[in-house]
Amino acid sequence: MSFFPLFFKMYGVLSILLLPLLLSQQTDAAAVISIDLGSEWMKIGIVSPGVPMEIVLNKESKRKTPAVVAFRDDVRTFGEDAVTVGVRFPKNSYKYLLDLLGKPYDHPLVQSYRERFPYYEILPTDRGTLEFVHDDKTSFTPEELVAQLLAKAKEFAEVSHGQQITECVITVPGYFNQAERRAMKEAAALAGLNVLQLINDYTAIAINYGIFRRKEINETAWHALFFDMGAASTKAALVEYKTVKIKDKGYVETVPQLQVLGVGFDRTLGGHEMTLRLREHLIKKWQENGGGDVRASPRSMEKLLREAERLKIVLSANTEHYAQIESLLDDKDFKQLVTRAELEELCADLFSRVGGVVQRAISAGGGAGSGARLILAGGAARVPAVYSALKEAVGHEPARSINADEAATMGAVYRAASLATGYKVAPLNVRDAVLFPIQVVFTRNVDGNDKLIKRTLFGPMNPYPQKKVITFNKHTNDFTFNVNYAELDHIPFNELQYLGGLNLSEVSLSGVSDALNKHSGDNVEHKGIKAHFNMDDSGILNLVNVEFVAEKTVTEEDEDKDSTLSKIGSTISKLFSSDSESADKSEKPEEKTEDTPKNDTQKVNETTTEKQNATDSETKPKPKVVVLKEPIKTDEQIMNLVPLSLAQFKSSKTKITELNAIDKKRVERETALNNLEAFVVDAQMKIDMDEYAECGTAEEIEEIRKLCSETSEWLYDDGYEAPTEMFDEKLAVLNEKTNPVFYKHWEHRERPDAVAAIRNMLNNSNEFLKMAKNFTKESNEEKDVFTEVEIGVLEKKIEETETWLNKSIKEQDELKKNEDIKLTVESIREKMTSLDREVKYLLNKMKIWRPKKTVKKEDNKTEEVVIKPEKDGEEKEQTETQEEIPQVETVTEKTADKDDVGESTEPPPQLSDGKDEHSEL
Repeated sequence: MSFFPLFFKMYGVLSILLLPLLLSQQTDAAAVISIDLGSEWMKIGIVSPGVPMEIVLNKESKRKTPAVVAFRDDVRTFGEDAVTVGVRFPKNSYKYLLDLLGKPYDHPLVQSYRERFPYYEILPTDRGTLEFVHDDKTSFTPEELVAQLLAKAKEFAEVSHGQQITECVITVPGYFNQAERRAMKEAAALAGLNVLQLINDYTAIAINYGIFRRKEINETAWHALFFDMGAASTKAALVEYKTVKIKDKGYVETVPQLQVLGVGFDRTLGGHEMTLRLREHLIKKWQENGGGDVRASPRSMEKLLREAERLKIVLSANTEHYAQIESLLDDKDFKQLVTRAELEELCADLFSRVGGVVQRAISAGGGAGSGARLILAGGAARVPAVYSALKEAVGHEPARSINADEAATMGAVYRAASLATGYKVAPLNVRDAVLFPIQVVFTRNVDGNDKLIKRTLFGPMNPYPQKKVITFNKHTNDFTFNVNYAELDHIPFNELQYLGGLNLSEVSLSGVSDALNKHSGDNVEHKGIKAHFNMDDSGILNLVNVEFVAEKTVTEEDEDKDSTLSKIGSTISKLFSSDSESADKSEKPEEKTEDTPKNDTQKVNETTTEKQNATDSETKPKPKVVVLKEPIKTDEQIMNLVPLSLAQFKSSKTKITELNAIDKKRVERETALNNLEAFVVDAQMKIDMDEYAECGTAEEIEEIRKLCSETSEWLYDDGYEAPTEMFDEKLAVLNEKTNPVFYKHWEHRERPDAVAAIRNMLNNSNEFLKMAKNFTKESNEEKDVFTEVEIGVLEKKIEETETWLNKSIKEQDELKKNEDIKLTVESIREKMTSLDREVKYLLNKMKIWRPKKTVKKEDNKTEEVVIKPEKDGEEKEQTETQEEIPQVETVTEKTADKDDVGESTEPPPQLSDGKDEHSEL
């Protein structure tokens, strides 16, 4: 029996040759992505079935892409190409768009943007927002430009993984208000993306940090302080990690949880501000050397900005470096030595603000994060002066234990996998925090005077997602209430100007008095008007519905009165009831005589009466409370920034669709041109090789040479202006002429390997046949694995295959290489598949075969004893008596506990297919 596993191993190697024939097509599943869209860079993460979380590479095979879109000569470019366009034509390249989302034209950040980039023509729109005037016919809003960036990120992921993308998670700065978050979702909708969640960037970083340290999370809470300084802003978040008990799946389970306790931020403290100050320093040096008015040249200003950015990065690792620009202005070159000390002096006031962001985060957390680990993220945190300021603020060395550039992207894609259908990830409960408190404001008439009432809906650092209900129990007529930002004392004064309008929405209710009158009566208690709000996991406040609620007290008798059938049944029962029963029922209420004097005789009667009263109370109908709800009509008006109307959305969508169509046609034309050029060059090179030339007749080879030469001349003369269809037509003609020759060459090249493979299979099959003949009942009664018929079928199949192969090889060898093929690779594969089927049938039978022997008992009953090896190597006898029904044994398998996923030194957790249920926080 030891020969069996040896042959299985040998035959398994042979089966690898059949993998291209036997592989089945995998079922496509939906992939999901995360987009970390910053002011300067854009990074994309993806997860798809069978593929772990990873970063999507752009067309230059880079892991991050500049968040820039440019237009030039009807050609739209993104990333590095758009940056290159921006150096020569600054007005045509749009960047730092995140800071403009969801803001009115008169917003301070918009005005600051206009000062930094004066070459843009920015005008207000009818909504009160801004738009870039590109030319006389075209203008773009920030939402439209951001939508194009998101659509490009979607395209990168689709090209990289070959799947259509529809769902995503997008990171946003935690300080984004309601209008800014709505604007981001509108941009995603314009890009054709369904946003599963807008996740705060520091929360995404905290998720990435926590999934690698799941084993460190237990019932004892510990804290981490994340500091993220990017190009435009700086954020700090105090996060608590611990295990909690939840009951989302019908049973209590313990899961790790991260909760944001405190947040600090500075909207204008970032690496871009350092770059701008360094550019001003270079401009000053240029003017001191008599270089001229460089500010009047947008192209020169862009060159200085790029050089200042490069210089800032170099000075983070070096103490000094030269700034060098060729032909900065009027063909004059610029070269200037800059030291790190000079940069730190220019940005001294910026570095002093770093510690305040961290302290505000700790203060907002109620001091819970004292001694918390400080984790650095963001590109600007690499500046040495920033590192020193942080060290001084927290009193210990900041840690660089995460990927500063990609932590938010990977945390967001982990969140995307947990929210999307088709994936199951290790649970991690996430509770974010409200930065800007929200309140409901309304008026109430008190003693004839209208009094302004304020009710807090979500306080500072309240966790979300969460549902809240506000009850108005004093209003009897139609009224209006407002939803505003509440007290913002915890927000620095300079940050309040960037928040925008404090009034979020105005809600008008109608039909209140009608609802009250509809549900009135002695047994009806009004519970007020209830407004239901929901802060979803994207941090957007939604008014779910408004309803009037009342409670009506009813008894079973009241319910019976409302039923016609009950009334009929009651009448019928009276007709058939006796007079004595009616008398008893009418006398029972009169038995309660509490004012009668008590004596010994009356005590007995009282006891009897109490028993009768107890019996009456059991039969007396119990009151029942029914909750009555009546919807109230609402009219909600957004106050701070009106969302896109349906017409405006369609207009923007049409504009982007047209741009996509233009890009698609351009790419198709370029691809068709490149394919034709490449094929002509490749065909000319192959035809000149003897191994290809001998696979065609002299006439065929000459025709191909002539056709390639004509096509090449046409391309270099007038072909580059031809339409896409012309390229495809000429390529189709070339394919038609060259395919017969190239196919014959492929057959002659691949045939030797195919013949060797089938001969190897025949040799192994013959060896197996020799062995199998020894395992028949005729040759060995104890090892009757195969029947003579089965052996004969395999032997016949081997003989037929050998005869066919030898005959086909002989016929093929008699032919020239340019003649039609007799022995094709496909025919060899078919023969191999047929032979493989017969051998595997016998192999599978051998695997499940067990030796049997007949044993005679004292009662002359016979039984067959089956020898079955156990897992531990021992043999166990299983008896099957002829007179008894075989017993079926049920094996209960113990489910193994799931291992914790991830440690600080381990690779990212693997995602498996399946549906993970998510609880509502």
